[in-house]
Amino acid sequence: MRPWLKPTMPVAFFLLTALQQAPAQEFSGNDLRDIRIGGKVADLPSAGYVDFSCAADANAKPAGWSDWRDCPAGPDGLQALRFGYDPATSRDGTVVAGHPAVLTALIDNEGTVAGLKIETDPKTRLYLRKKAFLLGPQVEARYGSDGWTCAQAELAAGEEPVGGVHVKEKCTKTMHGRALVIERNLFRKAGQDEKSFVDETRVTILRVYAKSGMGSH
Repeated sequence: MRPWLKPTMPVAFFLLTALQQAPAQEFSGNDLRDIRIGGKVADLPSAGYVDFSCAADANAKPAGWSDWRDCPAGPDGLQALRFGYDPATSRDGTVVAGHPAVLTALIDNEGTVAGLKIETDPKTRLYLRKKAFLLGPQVEARYGSDGWTCAQAELAAGEEPVGGVHVKEKCTKTMHGRALVIERNLFRKAGQDEKSFVDETRVTILRVYAKSGMGSH
């Protein structure tokens, strides 16, 4: 087990600090399908994406990428626009590396994709949900297995392993113009039955700006 450094500040604060301190580098690939951190929302194709909504207000339903300003800005100044894959072009629906997922694009006031959130879908069927913690290593491999700082927490009171295994891990890395955080959990809370347990991966990717500043957002 890797030693756990329990966070004393919210993930958003950690990430924003990393953005201010880390040098920006270029990255040759997209981060998720057509979406690239630092790219313009206006350049994203309208086809292939559905179910747009605002993360801060699920009742707000923008028609597409071009209506991202319909979503309220968060404390970080970014608009959080949720989206899914069109089943017509993605047979399995909104799936990332084989895992059903909830996707959110974070957009700055210049219309630039400043971040992405990829979270395993807790509402998917049991067969897929019980594998959710495995998305983390797949993301690590996507951005290179070296350079990650990971820490593992012990189970808290009232928590127990699932099938003899538990995971409470947080991994971070800053590279190629991105600050990445991967959080994974696998455990059962006291009183939960065999089909009820915490099994999830949460990935946050934020753009790293040059040391001279974070931009206008």
